Amino acid sequence: MKDNSRQLEFMEIDLSEEPETASVPVPDRSTIVQSAHDTMQHRGVILSSEKRFVEEAKQWSEMEGDVSPWVPFMSYWPTYGVMNEAQRKWYLYWRKEVRQGRYPDTDLSYLFVHIYELINGIGWQNAQDGYDQLKQLWVNYRERLPQLNIYMQEWMVDYVLVHQLDMFLSEVMGLSGGYLPAEMLDRELQRILQDKVSDISLNMLQRYYDYDITLSKFYRDGGKEVMEQYIPRVMALVHSYLERTRQVGLLSETEPNVERTVERVLFRKAVYDDSIYGRSVSFRYMPIGEQAEFVQMVTRIYRCTENKLRELLGFRGRLRGQALEPELANLIERYLDKAYATEQAETVEPPVIRIDTEKLASLQQESEYVRLALTIEDDHPSEEKDDEVHNANVTSDRVDALEARDEIIPTEDSMQPDPSVVDIATGGSAESIGLQWDACAEADLDEEWLLFAKELSPQQVHAIHALLGANPDTELIRLAEQYGTMPALLLDEINDVAMDTIGDLLIDGDRIVPDYIDVFEHVKR
Repeated sequence: MKDNSRQLEFMEIDLSEEPETASVPVPDRSTIVQSAHDTMQHRGVILSSEKRFVEEAKQWSEMEGDVSPWVPFMSYWPTYGVMNEAQRKWYLYWRKEVRQGRYPDTDLSYLFVHIYELINGIGWQNAQDGYDQLKQLWVNYRERLPQLNIYMQEWMVDYVLVHQLDMFLSEVMGLSGGYLPAEMLDRELQRILQDKVSDISLNMLQRYYDYDITLSKFYRDGGKEVMEQYIPRVMALVHSYLERTRQVGLLSETEPNVERTVERVLFRKAVYDDSIYGRSVSFRYMPIGEQAEFVQMVTRIYRCTENKLRELLGFRGRLRGQALEPELANLIERYLDKAYATEQAETVEPPVIRIDTEKLASLQQESEYVRLALTIEDDHPSEEKDDEVHNANVTSDRVDALEARDEIIPTEDSMQPDPSVVDIATGGSAESIGLQWDACAEADLDEEWLLFAKELSPQQVHAIHALLGANPDTELIRLAEQYGTMPALLLDEINDVAMDTIGDLLIDGDRIVPDYIDVFEHVKR
């Protein structure tokens, strides 16, 4: 068998001599094709591709390009370094247009470069401005470039966490079609239930039902709109009611050790320099979605609300399952009856009144004739017969005039009080009535109370004054008779205004709830 192996040969090298490669010149940088992941020497320091991008972005941040033709740009890891000269010109021109509120068509890679600038803190003066720019990019390109949604729904969450813009998480969830990472959704729901329950939404609650509401025939066949309108309001109503009556809202108190800490890696798959805001961010949250008691409660509230809405909309069939306790069910049904009836009445167009100007002129002339005829003194008793004929004609004219008047003046709701007339109770114009506090007390009021006072109608202000008086029951009955309504309806209307402004019921059992009575101690009467 032939031996094909070769014997290794060694050569001696004298290390005392200068290496021949020392005289080889370094190639010019412009001739090197740089990859997205290579490194670069900058001021004696080796920079990563992310740091190099940030350094270049700072130099490019104020540049603006002239009008240039669009040039395609597709890169898995888009940066300035992989653009050619024509692509750079288009990018600078396109970015200038975007900053001025115009959003021309472009490639996704151009969009990513600008997004990378913003998430690295370049191109804005404050975090709110950076958030707004990212949101506008997302909103204006999401339909043209659907792939953008996959990245932006995560990067926007990271941006909010880094800059502690918690109030915008609900907006991010709306932009992403209801998506938030589970732990972020729990954290956001906890914040809303503790701070401002009126900000709750149907999208936010969907994760916490024990079944998929989108499979409901009612939801698919027109119920979605009313559910989005009423479910959050009902949840806020029940939460406030439970807090007032049982000292705990929808979210029962839990032990501090139930909370968890999670660490979230920032800006995955983006060109991001983690020396700016760190590689990750940690936060604590309560795993609300794992609390069976909470899930059962919101599911029963949802089921009760949907069944009532089915009834109001004439939809056959009802959801079955464990029923909500009667006290809360009655609260929800009463509220929906009133709220739905009120909104339906507001959608009815008022009758169109058309006045016949010719008939009106004729009526005025006849009325003047009748007035003059009735003021003529009877100086000629001998002409009694002629007077009888004349008076008969006058009576006939008055009847004709009244009939003509009925034809042009509508009589519907003619007994309702006119808000422009002088109010009996106060002796002033009803339009000038408003709920006001003493100057010192008003300065200490929260904005929602001032908004509540602004939204009240004159009769509702009178009703609050009656509740603060010595004989509230008597005053409410008198007031209801004056306005042609019932005391219960007046109080329900005040509660509707309170729910829309302060986010809670103001009146319970025909009296202002004790928690809020201090607010009205300095109301001007």
